[in-house]
Amino acid sequence: MKLSIVIPAYNEEARIGGCLNSILAEMHGKKYDMEIVAVNNASTDRTREIILSFPDVKLADEPNKGLVKARRAGYLASSGELVANIDADTRMTPGWIDKVLDEFSKNKKLVALSGPFIYYDLSKNAQAAVRTFYYAGFFSYLINRYILGVGSMLQGGNFVVKRAAMEAIGGFNSDFDFWGEDTDLARRLVKVGGVKFTFDLPIYASGRRLEKEGIAKTGWRYTLNYFSTIFFKKPYATVAKNFKDKYEKTLAKIKE
Repeated sequence: MKLSIVIPAYNEEARIGGCLNSILAEMHGKKYDMEIVAVNNASTDRTREIILSFPDVKLADEPNKGLVKARRAGYLASSGELVANIDADTRMTPGWIDKVLDEFSKNKKLVALSGPFIYYDLSKNAQAAVRTFYYAGFFSYLINRYILGVGSMLQGGNFVVKRAAMEAIGGFNSDFDFWGEDTDLARRLVKVGGVKFTFDLPIYASGRRLEKEGIAKTGWRYTLNYFSTIFFKKPYATVAKNFKDKYEKTLAKIKE
């Protein structure tokens, strides 16, 4: 199967080159049927220029800022039967491509595959905290997937989907822009085939945003959006706003 790797990039001039070089290094000497599609998502720095400096990389432009919009643009510009979605600050771990192709080759019912991040620029204590969060998330995934049957688990920035499965579920959901977009995909994809999360498919990623926002705060936001997406099929911000609007309308009627 042909593999397309899609990389959304917004103002990533400092990291997009390292990401692309890590993919090309994994491809070196191999005869993979592959393509790399980098999406310049309304960048105002040298991101687009750097992408163009890689002759083996296909450039797609998405002028409307937003992760899901950029992923969709890259998906539409790609042609592989398998579409991998990684971030511009990630770097391939050794054997990542082989692992992906092997998993889909041996399991014809598999429609999506994902793995965790290894944050290469966080302290050991922070990495330990992230691992704890992953273990808790994986436990929740097992319950939701195999007991409740209400969804599965994908890590945004490290997942691969079959194009046929994406077409079957209607593609990316415009209700999501960032938080919950991976959970929404997993929830819908599991209805058409197998969705697997495995610790055997890690990818290196920068933890700069995680460090800036704080691990606890980021974990809490992810948790809220995970359960909101699973049970209400909407991002937490939308659910909270709808609840607030209904509460205010009810309160107004009572006062009347």
